[in-house]
Amino acid sequence: MSRMGALRYLFEDCALDTDRRELRRGTALVAVEPQVFDLLVHLVRHRDRVVSKDDLLASVWNGRIVSESALFNRINAARSAIGDTGDRQRLIKTLPRKGIRFVGEVREDETPIVGAILPGPATHRAGTVDASAPGEGPALPLPDRPSIAVLPFANMSDDPDQEYFADGISEDLITGLSRIRWLFVIARNSSFVYKHRAVDVKQVSRELGVRYVLEGSVRRAGQQLRISAQLIDAVTGGHHWAERYDRDLGGIFAVQDEITRSVVAAIEPQLLAAEGVRALLRSSDDLGAWELVARSQTHVWHLTRSDYERAIDALKRTVAAYPDYAPAQSLLGFCLVFAAHMGWIDSDQGLQPGRQHALRAIALDDRDPWGHIALGVCAMMERRTEESIAALRRAVTLNPNSAAAHSHLSRGLAFAGRDREAIEHGEVAIRLSPLDPDMALFLGGFAVANFAAGRYAEAADYATEAAWLRPGFLGVQRMRCASLAMAGRIDEARLSLATVLREQPQLSLDWMETNVPYQTPELMERYLDGMRKAGLT
Repeated sequence: MSRMGALRYLFEDCALDTDRRELRRGTALVAVEPQVFDLLVHLVRHRDRVVSKDDLLASVWNGRIVSESALFNRINAARSAIGDTGDRQRLIKTLPRKGIRFVGEVREDETPIVGAILPGPATHRAGTVDASAPGEGPALPLPDRPSIAVLPFANMSDDPDQEYFADGISEDLITGLSRIRWLFVIARNSSFVYKHRAVDVKQVSRELGVRYVLEGSVRRAGQQLRISAQLIDAVTGGHHWAERYDRDLGGIFAVQDEITRSVVAAIEPQLLAAEGVRALLRSSDDLGAWELVARSQTHVWHLTRSDYERAIDALKRTVAAYPDYAPAQSLLGFCLVFAAHMGWIDSDQGLQPGRQHALRAIALDDRDPWGHIALGVCAMMERRTEESIAALRRAVTLNPNSAAAHSHLSRGLAFAGRDREAIEHGEVAIRLSPLDPDMALFLGGFAVANFAAGRYAEAADYATEAAWLRPGFLGVQRMRCASLAMAGRIDEARLSLATVLREQPQLSLDWMETNVPYQTPELMERYLDGMRKAGLT
């Protein structure tokens, strides 16, 4: 029986697993930011010497320039994660003007990965699971963030060569899901062992320590492919999402890429929604950092003043308790800026604090698209056009499968008057996630782009549809007023304005000029002209 090993460093009550990228203290899994984890591993591996600042920057930050405060914060976060608090520095010791050194006693352990047993005649028969497996050993505890295993897609065709395509789909899905920074994805070698076996997903959860399982199948008939996929809560057995894709077998790699992008993009909001529902069912006193963020996200999707108030309040408490948790910083930054844009809070309460939280999120994890989205939306509100578009493009680069990233880039381009490119990214967002809870934002981007292009009737239609989905979305309600008026439908525009004023009685042309982020004077003047025709003063 073959096993696949992972090197662990053991010190005091801690276990640092470099393969799973996990830190445990006792039996508890400790949430550690990626750069803090890398820093800790580097110090432990080089514990025989003093590690200089330059060495850390070269090894952990790949030579990028990092401020002293950022480096200091990461070192403190590493100390906190392993319980090295107080003045003694019993594990990570600072040597003034020289560097830092890990001084704790360390044992290196080559430990088999639970569940990673390669199939052989002694362990299973084709199509069955070893009956003794469920009772062997304790279940792995779930991480304190969402976790998923991608099972190899089953080849349901007679053609054995189709096996490679099924394997490729599974492998690409793991790679795509790994771009979601808040999601813990089990590596391929852990899930690959279930090949050709009838899998009990609850056993997968037990053996691999994951909550969610993604499984599927590939079937070929002539030149037609059918790919099915489903997302399952492995703890409860509940199904969260399922989809079927029928494609012509043209360029096999193009089909594989398209299916992978569609599945990954659809799963992200489904996982967020599932995590939010789980968090809503529990007392906030029992929730960790991720669960508080997931609960807040369920409010953010509703796009109402009261929901944003709840989200902002919860996120402020989250960043106070977990100041080094990037998802909380980025979501709070976005919420503050967006609330200012809607008119739910004053701009001085939203923009500057929002920018600071976005920058903090990027400093903590510059590969997380959420932080760059927050910064991009903030820069858009401040009319820093090129900074805004660059940040939003960075979010798309970091996760091309993120419908949210494409949607926010679409809106940024639309407010800058780049309507064609804005519509292209909006179409990508809808194609990636056609049932997304943020669909009103997607449609809002189309409304802004069409208004910028002078297609006022189309802009009014998109704004009307977005407002129907999210009646509290004041931005599209205002866009509907201006679009209807510019299309010559003055009576409808005035009725629409009356609805907006009930929600935002302080609305005025001066407020619009300050808070609606059109990036050029010409676009702003056209928008104000529409609002004047609708009756706003």
